[in-house]
Amino acid sequence: MRSYLGALAVTATVLLLAGCVPTMSEIRTGPGTSPSPGEVWTPPPGTRMPPVAAAPEAKIPPELLEEAKSWSLGHLLDLALRNSPLTRAAWASARSAAAALGSERGSYYRSVELDASASRARGSAAGGKITFQQTSYGPTLSIDYLVFDLGGRSAAVEEARQALIAADWYHNAAIQDVVLGVEQTYYQYVEAKALLDARQADLKEARTNLDAAEQRHDAGVATIADILQARTALSQAELAMETVEGQIQTMKGALATAVGIPANTPFDVEAPVNDLPLEQVSNDVDAIIREAQASRPDLAAARSLAAKAASHVDKVRSEGRPSLGFSGQLGRVWYGSGDVSQDTYAASLLLRIPIFTGFSHRYDVLGARADAERAQAQLESLQQQAVYQVWSSYYGFETAVQRVKTTAVLVESAAQSNEVALGRYKAGVGSIIDLLVAQAGLSSARAQQIAAKADWFLSLAQLARDTGTLWPPAGTPQHEAPSVSDTTRGKP
Repeated sequence: MRSYLGALAVTATVLLLAGCVPTMSEIRTGPGTSPSPGEVWTPPPGTRMPPVAAAPEAKIPPELLEEAKSWSLGHLLDLALRNSPLTRAAWASARSAAAALGSERGSYYRSVELDASASRARGSAAGGKITFQQTSYGPTLSIDYLVFDLGGRSAAVEEARQALIAADWYHNAAIQDVVLGVEQTYYQYVEAKALLDARQADLKEARTNLDAAEQRHDAGVATIADILQARTALSQAELAMETVEGQIQTMKGALATAVGIPANTPFDVEAPVNDLPLEQVSNDVDAIIREAQASRPDLAAARSLAAKAASHVDKVRSEGRPSLGFSGQLGRVWYGSGDVSQDTYAASLLLRIPIFTGFSHRYDVLGARADAERAQAQLESLQQQAVYQVWSSYYGFETAVQRVKTTAVLVESAAQSNEVALGRYKAGVGSIIDLLVAQAGLSSARAQQIAAKADWFLSLAQLARDTGTLWPPAGTPQHEAPSVSDTTRGKP
């Protein structure tokens, strides 16, 4: 009864102490959390925080610093591939996969291990009348080797090999993504600079129109309304130019970021060629799709991942099959002061035959098969997406080609119309409305032509990326955008 009451008292004490423990101890959970959902968390005094690491300095070769006012697209791509953290991360993943493959191949070699032990034992017998103690120490050399396992070892190596191949293809894809990002921001920046030139021409023409209106007003053949409308058009032209100037700085910062250098780095770029090779892309979209299926690194990576999943199925299956291993040991044990020693030898063959594992192995195989089916389905889905992307990019590029041709005619006709309207207004047979409409049409045509040319470059770069043939330039830097046929031959 007394023992029962003692146990009951201990239990009650434990429950009481447990009830006194707070649900979220500030000491045990420091640095804690925010006191409420609507309050920000502030580190308590003395909290150890990771140091704020300074941003790594951009790697800009000295020869490029000397040409910082005229970087070409090739220079920008060179800088991007030097500084991009995306390519470094993808390369590190590939090297990690290579190390994993080397580790798996280690299963084909014998495992050798050297151990050393020392022990001291003390005991007694006959009710403590006899006591004894013993000291022993010595090394042991162990050798283990898997003789065969019916395919499990080779399947594991193949799984790691396919993982490495996939990582290498993903590294290639990361390089292409960086190249495409630089090209896109480069062409957008060049487009903004070209648009600034167009806006300056618009401003000059708006001032010419204002001068004509003032001359007609001074001659008494125009009203003050003409001057006011011409001044309004001039203000609108100034506002448009100021807006583009801000866009240029924004796009320049975006280009610097894509390259991997600080946005405030002083540099400028060369513009691409004005005469675009509009007829360099093949008219056979089916051939381009077949090229994409063979060249795209993301598709190649997906195929390797599907093969990796299939090898994993073989690896899991082998775990339910017999295996034979060898184990050997060689050692020497010294006793006491070392005067007495004993050599030990052991060798054994271990035949492992799995019989029943509670159905765990069966479900492991089913899970591996499902993973392999998922990888195959993802591959097929990516193949369909690649076909659509190439199809869309191809016809997007075809549209861009037609827009370049059409806007060239549009600018020419708009310039003639503006010239005629100005002459008519100065001659007194045209109105200020006709002149301003013609000038606005010319301004719009210029902007559309600039956008069409930029879209041509962007569409070609996207088509090359979707085809899997977008690579950094080789040899001397180039300004001209590559054609799909050029990139397949390794040209920039």
